[in-house]
Amino acid sequence: MKRASVPTGLLFGPPVGTRVQEWLLVECRRHGAYGVVYRAVRVGQESAGPVALKMAMHPWDPLFMREVGLLSLVHHPSIPRLLGHGFWQHPSGAFFPFIVMEWVEGTPLYEWAQEHDPTNRQVFHVLVQLARALAATHASRAVHRDVKGDNVLVRHSDGRAVLTDFGAGHYQSAARLTWQPLPPGTPAYQSPEAGLFERLSEHSQDARYLAGPADDVYALGVTAYRLVTGKYPFGPAPSPRELNPRVDPLLSELILRMLSVSPEARGTAGELAEALEAAAERVAKEAGDSRLGIESPASSTPPQALPERIPPRVETMSWRARSAWVLAGALLVLWALQAVHAPPHSASEKEQMASPPGQPKGGPANLSEKALEATPPPVHDSSLQETISQDPPPEPFPGQLPPDAKGRCSGPKQIPLNGGCWVEYPTKDVEECEKNGWVFLKDRCYAPAMGSRRKPPPTSAPPDFR
Repeated sequence: MKRASVPTGLLFGPPVGTRVQEWLLVECRRHGAYGVVYRAVRVGQESAGPVALKMAMHPWDPLFMREVGLLSLVHHPSIPRLLGHGFWQHPSGAFFPFIVMEWVEGTPLYEWAQEHDPTNRQVFHVLVQLARALAATHASRAVHRDVKGDNVLVRHSDGRAVLTDFGAGHYQSAARLTWQPLPPGTPAYQSPEAGLFERLSEHSQDARYLAGPADDVYALGVTAYRLVTGKYPFGPAPSPRELNPRVDPLLSELILRMLSVSPEARGTAGELAEALEAAAERVAKEAGDSRLGIESPASSTPPQALPERIPPRVETMSWRARSAWVLAGALLVLWALQAVHAPPHSASEKEQMASPPGQPKGGPANLSEKALEATPPPVHDSSLQETISQDPPPEPFPGQLPPDAKGRCSGPKQIPLNGGCWVEYPTKDVEECEKNGWVFLKDRCYAPAMGSRRKPPPTSAPPDFR
């Protein structure tokens, strides 16, 4: 029997108004590379308030099952509570996993800083809460692996910082789901040891970097540096206080500690939380408090445009700085060489996750990637291009499929525009279009064509892919 194909439109999530088991999708809040986050309510219990429902954009996505496992292990006031999970069946027959979590009404961290111009003490408190959240995660033998300002919400009701999006996370007994040397994450927040490992293992097919708590601490340091200076650190970065004299000396010192080249020098997340709390109390008693006057994010270098994390040319460095980098580089090379030749898998990492409920034995195998591979040649409609080019072009979404080198999109009815591929959604209703987080231009609704960044698994892939 021929399997029903998954429509291209599902790659950007079901529309608002769809019922997902007992939940009703009310508003689309965020598109990502692998999922879409909705504000939803339980049918018949709308007065109980909203929840966050995160829907996978690829059938049977094992990343979602791993996120469920991780969130069931970790409990902290600065981590959203897991409320439920399940599978939504599309009319085609394909099953899409979803997760229901505590709703956090808040502002992304960097936007919050721009809106409120926080004091040093407020920044201390935010970092303490995030460090405590990481400490709870690490105590559960798990790692977040994508700590950054975009994954932090500052809650409106009480100002608490909440660490979100554990989709890239990993825990001790979880199965391996990706086949690249480095785990998923954001390059600008990558630790020096991870970057060096990637370079040294470039020609090794079996090399795999095992991210640990020190990587999360380093990413928190990048987040803090970006928060108080408006810039990202790379190379022998100046202290935060050099870039922004309003940064408290103790805060500047602790941020540099998190950014130490040596993983051991950063300390654990719990130790950092203690140090941050002590520094905040000292600032309150001795020097009072002052606002940071953080510069606009528009003036900072975005992660996509960051240069490689390497030191400046030797001629521009003092002998002290040169000596420090030579020593640090030698230590990292020795560490990375040991890691490259270490066994790629531990016994706990070979443990395989159980198949999701209702999944047929032996299939389907990553339907989203098969669907993308089987798409017919691109269809280009010049009239559509002319119609929407009259208005300012929409900005691409995170994880949106880009055109190829010739400026063409691979999917059916996809059109290239401003560095992204778009699909027309069949509605003329502006409100319906914008509720889903899409773009309405010239009486037409355009949704981003999203795709998986994962490489196809080898033939010996674990059961998660079968």
